[in-house]
Amino acid sequence: MATTTLQEAYKDNPLISLQHILPIDFHSIQEVPNSHIWPKINNFPISLDEKTPNVPIIDLLAPNIEKLIGHACKTWGVFQVVNHGVCLELFNEVESQARRFFALPAEQKAKVLRSSASGGTGYGVARIAPFFSKLMWHEGFTIMDSPLDHAKELWSHDYQYFCDVMETYQKKMKDLSYKLWLLILKYLEASQQDLFNSEYLGALQLNSYPCCPNPNHAIGLAPHTDSLFLTILHQTNNTKGLQIMKKGHGWTSITPVSNDALIINVGDLLHILSNGEFQTVYHRVLVDQTKHRVSLAYFFGPQVDSLIVPLISSKDNVGVVVPKYRSVKVKEYISLKAKHNEKVLSLLSYVI
Repeated sequence: MATTTLQEAYKDNPLISLQHILPIDFHSIQEVPNSHIWPKINNFPISLDEKTPNVPIIDLLAPNIEKLIGHACKTWGVFQVVNHGVCLELFNEVESQARRFFALPAEQKAKVLRSSASGGTGYGVARIAPFFSKLMWHEGFTIMDSPLDHAKELWSHDYQYFCDVMETYQKKMKDLSYKLWLLILKYLEASQQDLFNSEYLGALQLNSYPCCPNPNHAIGLAPHTDSLFLTILHQTNNTKGLQIMKKGHGWTSITPVSNDALIINVGDLLHILSNGEFQTVYHRVLVDQTKHRVSLAYFFGPQVDSLIVPLISSKDNVGVVVPKYRSVKVKEYISLKAKHNEKVLSLLSYVI
């Protein structure tokens, strides 16, 4: 039986209107339009305490690496990694090519607009846009495997280098994701061999947050969680904009510790697989008045036809352990989240 791809899963869950696909032309506006003004953004709890602890910073060469990662996933749901083996030059090349794309005229970028036919790849706004009454100060370009077809539409004679850079980066991120994945499975004491031996998939999201005339009333990405197992984020040029909701501290900014540091966060499906032991991270992105920020997000997860079954044998559980969530196929989960967004975990929960 042929397996369903991530692109095919997203084809079954298309966005509902053009305004929920096509970003505004950020190059042509001088002030924030009403469609993008979030009146209550300053009412969100924001952590201003300089003593607020930062997320764990983990050296992947550390001898007790699996325990460090497991503890970070349990207590924060997010951590930074250094000594991960991906060179700074590659990050710089990907950022350069991303900026090359986002600098194109709006009508040129619209040639590769995300559509139901493209299955989630291409140019557009964030997929969470339909769940909010206001639009976000953001544009993105999603790549799964090769961007060749889209790149040819954009640069008829000068597309190959863009493709080479994006494909190289995806391979590096997939290799790193799998390394982290094996460490996580070891920490969880997972015994199912299919978790170790399965094929996994990934998607690369290039994010652009243009300079914003009024950043106090606009938002780059509204609060949300990620769907798959892990997200690997690179905030380019050591810039910050990502914030996570940390219990007891409110919105907490994550500042990269170095230009090549990577931020790893737990997604919904890993939260389910860990039977709620690992936190899925509620996060948002702020914008800046003078800096055009670009970030690179790689999403790592299981094959779409995979069944996610909560692990109930974690070392820290005692007594009779029951699953907190029902088992769910990845394809079903993607469909449910496309309809219900942040309510999806409660729909799968056994806890009343």
